[in-house]
Amino acid sequence: MQGYLSLVLHAHLPFVRHPEHEKFLEESWLFEAITEAYIPLLQTLEGWRRDGMDTRLTLSLSPTLCAMLLDPLLRGRYERHLNSLIELAEKEIHRTHWDRTFREHAWMYHHRFVSIRDTWRAGEGNLVGAFRRLQDEGHIEIVTTAATHALLPLLAGHPPSLRAQILTARDHYRSCFGRDPVGIWLPECAYVEGVEAFLQEANIRWFILDTHGVLHARPRPRYSTFAPIYTPNGIAAFGRDFDSSRQVWSKHEGYPGDARYRDFYRDIGFDLDFDYVKPHLPSPENRGFTGIKYYRITGGAGDKQIYQRDLALQAAGEHAQHFLDERIKQAQGVARFLDRPPIAVAPYDAELFGHWWYEGPEFLDYFARKLFYDQKVLTLITPSEYLHRHPTNQIAAPGASSWGEEGYWRAWLNESNEWIYPHLQIAQERMTGLAKKFHTATGLKARALRQAARELLLAQASDWPFILRTGTSPDYARRRVKDHLLRFIALHEQLTVTAVDEKWLRELESRDNLFPDVHWSYWK
Repeated sequence: MQGYLSLVLHAHLPFVRHPEHEKFLEESWLFEAITEAYIPLLQTLEGWRRDGMDTRLTLSLSPTLCAMLLDPLLRGRYERHLNSLIELAEKEIHRTHWDRTFREHAWMYHHRFVSIRDTWRAGEGNLVGAFRRLQDEGHIEIVTTAATHALLPLLAGHPPSLRAQILTARDHYRSCFGRDPVGIWLPECAYVEGVEAFLQEANIRWFILDTHGVLHARPRPRYSTFAPIYTPNGIAAFGRDFDSSRQVWSKHEGYPGDARYRDFYRDIGFDLDFDYVKPHLPSPENRGFTGIKYYRITGGAGDKQIYQRDLALQAAGEHAQHFLDERIKQAQGVARFLDRPPIAVAPYDAELFGHWWYEGPEFLDYFARKLFYDQKVLTLITPSEYLHRHPTNQIAAPGASSWGEEGYWRAWLNESNEWIYPHLQIAQERMTGLAKKFHTATGLKARALRQAARELLLAQASDWPFILRTGTSPDYARRRVKDHLLRFIALHEQLTVTAVDEKWLRELESRDNLFPDVHWSYWK
């Protein structure tokens, strides 16, 4: 063994739950991710366990995602959504009866959806519990992220909010996994000096930075990104490996752009008669994605060609082999200059594998099997295991950084979303005022304080400014920020000026129902 590789997948979605509507478009974000990414990943991991592969993977499950995966309302709606997909695939089998190419694809989707449902039901619809069992058995390491995935550097002007995001995440992790998290995925890999003080309070031992966050550390890191550095208070910072990132994420060189892979955007929800697909759409009034797609990326500006599953799987195998060969070459080249085996940390969004890149789960499976069976240069390892084997590392102060646009916070602070932050700053200061004034509150006031904390946490989510920047669902993102801030303002007024409206509070508690035991004292 000459080197280590740490695969880190970050699974996160914003908290979207609308019991007031029978069917809500943005809830499909969760349903698509479960079907196309989370359950395929679980099936892949269970295959490694079944075959006795000593293969380690690190998985970040955000608190908002876990809250949705555990929510009975959303779990029931997801099963209804999955049954509808199976029904649509059956309709497609009949519709394409005389078209062999499309009929084979319809059968493929039918088999896949049924397999997804079998896995879902085998675990009684509890994906958090399924991943917890894999961690308890030592196959994966699960880490957390900030409570609502707030961009922490933009909260640095109000340290109690930083503290609340991190400690609330730790508490929620305990409730889900029966232990404390050892590592954390800083949202968007965004770091600024001061974050580590609250990581230390939460007893978190490591986090991941973008490449330049480590390379710009003071003093300059001796081992580049091929070993972690310790912050002055002793928390390890791992840098993202540039080469492994480029080979997956790059627009020009990244594997998912291969012309043989399935095209994400060409979906029968847009291609077929509206009345035919309407019962299966995420929003009955608008066309949208169903998940059944018959075309491949193809390339160029011409017509799309029919997806060929065998060619796509061949591409996934080739890319898995290339990725392994490159990691071996990298480890052997770097190991000559280091006094320890180098580690390459390869972090990705979990939703890339299966949702955006349909063949991504197969790529992961092929890669892990080739690494386990076909070579003896690299070992898959988690960051926690690396620190156990190599506890002595250089002390350095990381540089401010993120993996977003231009390497800092531009995606979350720009002309499209800057209006959010003055309102957040006022709400944050008021939350600290409430925590100081009502630190021993009980009964109805304690409930109102907890709900005020939830509304503030939800308003701080990095997802809303990011969506405003990309323009994908700007009206929804804008409404979510305003709704949470207005609810917080009303709760603050009821606590400090008038009286708590118990009926209205009960409605809020049933709608924004995450973090049932959130501690408002964290803002004190």
